[in-house]
Amino acid sequence: MQGRQPLVSLSAKQHGKQGTYLNKKKMNSKELGLVLGQQLLSVDDLHYGLWEDDLPLSFANMAEAQQRYTNEIFNALPSPDGGNTRVLDIGCGTGHIFGQLLDRGFVADGLVPAPKLAEQVRKCLARRNKKAARLFENTFEKFPIEERRQHYDAALFSESYQYIPMSASFPILAQIVKPGGLVVICDFFKTENAGDGQPGDRSFGGGHKMDMFYSELKKHPFTLLRDDDITHKVSPNIKLLDDTLMLRLVPAGQTLNRYLTENHPCIWSLIKSVFKLFFGKKIEKQKHKYFTGNRTQAVFERYKTYRLLILQRDH
Repeated sequence: MQGRQPLVSLSAKQHGKQGTYLNKKKMNSKELGLVLGQQLLSVDDLHYGLWEDDLPLSFANMAEAQQRYTNEIFNALPSPDGGNTRVLDIGCGTGHIFGQLLDRGFVADGLVPAPKLAEQVRKCLARRNKKAARLFENTFEKFPIEERRQHYDAALFSESYQYIPMSASFPILAQIVKPGGLVVICDFFKTENAGDGQPGDRSFGGGHKMDMFYSELKKHPFTLLRDDDITHKVSPNIKLLDDTLMLRLVPAGQTLNRYLTENHPCIWSLIKSVFKLFFGKKIEKQKHKYFTGNRTQAVFERYKTYRLLILQRDH
């Protein structure tokens, strides 16, 4: 492994002091969703949970379901081999899986472009005193290939592959993964039903088209070793969220609206008018997305296929 590297952003080096750079960086909507999800659900992981028959579906079991998901990923990775296996966790979120990679004896680096999440990853690393671990704070498209050419035994995408153009990801992976090394992708893709115009179409954003992934894969030096459809184990997350929104938040919102309308009609009417003026389109979009009953488990299973994929870099 190359000499020890400081845990600072590559971009931060170009902009002077790290703290100044991070403070000036605005939080984007994707990062907001990740951070709020972590804060509201009080979980360390930000990915879906893996729900098996022996685990009752409830928020109380979310952490266990997410750890089962994490364990499934570790089962797909090569052995730590006594601390000789190098892994790149691409889109490492808050660093929960990244930290477990280090705890289990892997030599690991992480990549995360979101400053607020990067702060949490650095804390995760500081607790473990893993100075050799490198955190890249940039998009995967800007990964420093020459510094890590044929460096990794495995590259991991845990619900992060959907954010990276396939045409950009494969050429980079082909250069930084050793011949014979693995690429593990655990993420959802769009099914052939995407865009059919049926109720629920476009209720779930994100994901590459599954058929386009297979087509793109053929252009690059990788062999598909494993392709597991785990949609039925992941889709219960959607039922859990949908039940919470429709059975809890909607009635709570209706109760609050009634109270404010009856007790503070003028102020409440003014507040709603201001929100409608400045955020009307966004509010209507979110209402359509989350509160029309279209974000159900069945709709998710129609338009998304959740896969655990293992690719091997050709020799």
